[in-house]
Amino acid sequence: MNQAELNADAVRRGYQAFNADDLDTLTELFDKDVSWHTPGRGPFAGDRLGREAVFQLFGSYKSETGGTFKVTLKRVLTDAEGQVISVHHATAERKGKHLEVDGCIAFEFQDGKIVRGKEFIFDLYPLDEFWE
Repeated sequence: MNQAELNADAVRRGYQAFNADDLDTLTELFDKDVSWHTPGRGPFAGDRLGREAVFQLFGSYKSETGGTFKVTLKRVLTDAEGQVISVHHATAERKGKHLEVDGCIAFEFQDGKIVRGKEFIFDLYPLDEFWE
């Protein structure tokens, strides 16, 4: 496998680990100094620096939705430099609200680890309304 394929496989494993609450696998995949950006105006929007802060964000998604926050991976795209874009569909339930949004994440890798993730949501308004 070339580096692009290895990185794409890491992203696939990351989605599985996220949905399974598998912190051991996520720890293996994410660099300790990873940076993460979440769009929007809600309480989880903004930038996170470091694996602990990113994992805290992921945990908040789960705790705020009673564990219903799930992300279904639809597609993984790579470039010649080994960067990866994932396309996904997210669902969750919270305070009588139902979330269904499509999005993508641009992943950057260094030495086989995720060093940067930037989320994009195709329609940001439903996500912002869900977290209100």
